[in-house]
Amino acid sequence: MRAMTLRTRFAPSPTGHLHVGNARTALFSALLAAQADGEFILRIEDTDAERSRAEFETMLLADLAWLGLHWQEGPDLGGPHAPYRQSERSRIYRTYIDKLAGQGRTYPCFCTPGELALARKIQLAAGRPPRYAGTCARLTNAEIETRLAQGLKPALRFRVPDQGATEFDDLIRGAQRFAHKDIGDFVIRRADGSPAFFFSNALDDALMGVTQVLRGEDHLANTPRQLLILEALGLHAPRYGHLPLVLGAGSAPLSKREGGGSLQELRSAGILPEALVNYLARLGHVYAREDFLSLAELVRDFNVAHIGHAPAHFDHAQLEHWQREAIKHADSGRLWNWLAEMPKLAALVPAEQRADFIETVRGNLVRPAEARVWADIIFGERPELSDASRTAICSAGPAFFDAAIRALPEARTGFAGFANAVSAATGARGRKLFMPLRAALTGLEHGPEMERIWPLLTAARVKARLQHAAVLCK
Repeated sequence: MRAMTLRTRFAPSPTGHLHVGNARTALFSALLAAQADGEFILRIEDTDAERSRAEFETMLLADLAWLGLHWQEGPDLGGPHAPYRQSERSRIYRTYIDKLAGQGRTYPCFCTPGELALARKIQLAAGRPPRYAGTCARLTNAEIETRLAQGLKPALRFRVPDQGATEFDDLIRGAQRFAHKDIGDFVIRRADGSPAFFFSNALDDALMGVTQVLRGEDHLANTPRQLLILEALGLHAPRYGHLPLVLGAGSAPLSKREGGGSLQELRSAGILPEALVNYLARLGHVYAREDFLSLAELVRDFNVAHIGHAPAHFDHAQLEHWQREAIKHADSGRLWNWLAEMPKLAALVPAEQRADFIETVRGNLVRPAEARVWADIIFGERPELSDASRTAICSAGPAFFDAAIRALPEARTGFAGFANAVSAATGARGRKLFMPLRAALTGLEHGPEMERIWPLLTAARVKARLQHAAVLCK
């Protein structure tokens, strides 16, 4: 008998920018599927017509592709379980809602939002968990018809059994048990006719053959409701695993509504996707190796058993660490494509020197804008001097740079040969030798190795910069 294919999914709502918490969920789901040679599905949950936007869906797909994630079915690819937008699955939802109604598992609810809010407030004040009180559960057919004749639009609630409990084995948190008396009857169709999350999300997972669902722990209380729905419909339920939340500044949950930690912001800031993926893979999940890993290595070593229960904190300093690691491990062509997004960079760096330029500045980069700075320094006109560089130049004095100009013929052996010749002529050693030369040639007191910068500087540029330093403090 052929083993069932492991199928995971990511099901975002297109109501804002994708933030790192949801991106981590997508990544974990994709890693879990890839490790088992399974399938990863993308589904768009856009039943909230008021807040869903086509442009957000477009950005969601672009962000996920930028991360390097690949799905086998989705709104852009199609697949055997299409459509993959919930807004296009209304007929499917009606069919299964009618099936539940035919079983007597639903009833119309005419309670207003204000009435529900008041009931919730009273329950909380009494120290009871808020749950629907069953106000409309015992309406007679005549009472229902009267309300409908008055033009009232009811929601539809699912009847939860009075007795017993729903139990399941969470992939991350282990055995879970929810008493039915604490759940309360819940809405599966809103008053406007649209399906509620509890219903459409669970139904789609079952109909699309999803076997494992990874999602945030804020959905843990939804799981017994969804298992009850699928049991009533006779559909196979996936195994659920609830991830610890990703918290931002002040230990508040990251939110796409506030724009905190959105992928759009990180992309605009020049973060490499390889850096973000390496960081997200370790947010709440432990890898044995602490060094930079390729996506294939992240897949190979991913283990649901290594996901913790405590909230994970998104730390920009840690992201910067992985950014440096990603830059360190990227090949020159990959880095050039990343850097070339900077305006005018391609025009500044000669094509034949791009690879050398990348290797020269690689260790001094965190963002693409820094490459533009070094391109200006190396290939542009005379660099602007920092205050520290001006001080270093003036401390060395004009005679030092006159001697450096006379030593230029020795530059054929590289910067080291040139510096040795200057040292022999001036007696300068160590910092008193190298700091004035670096300051005059780059305008800064730190940066890439001068031995690497030197071949990229033309002889004319070197001479002009030394001449400027010689007259700067006269």
